[in-house]
Amino acid sequence: MLTNPTLIRRQNALALFQLYAEQALAAGASPKGLEQAFAASVEISPSMWSQIKSARPIGDKLARQIESHCGRPPGWLDETRLDAAPTDKEKAFMALALAAWRSSNSAGRKQLREQLARIAAPTERA
Repeated sequence: MLTNPTLIRRQNALALFQLYAEQALAAGASPKGLEQAFAASVEISPSMWSQIKSARPIGDKLARQIESHCGRPPGWLDETRLDAAPTDKEKAFMALALAAWRSSNSAGRKQLREQLARIAAPTERA
């Protein structure tokens, strides 16, 4: 489960784009230009949307702006969603992890599980 606010906001913003794109496509829109149209709908530049998708953190003011334009209550972007669809990169990672799991013996699976648990464990702050 995500605990990093920057990652949570990014994942939720991507989920909002996915919903926007699905609705636009269902209404007959062309896939070309959907990213730009979404950016315009939340009143940001296509360049900023591109940055948000990759690395740019979403600040509080921008988060509330996106939520407002997407009909979500304040704070919606900040909430972890268990039902969020995985991104393409997450799907690629899961496929890789599954391949590693299936190609390993019992000892290899144990090591893989332990390594992932170490990575996923919250780090202690001194």
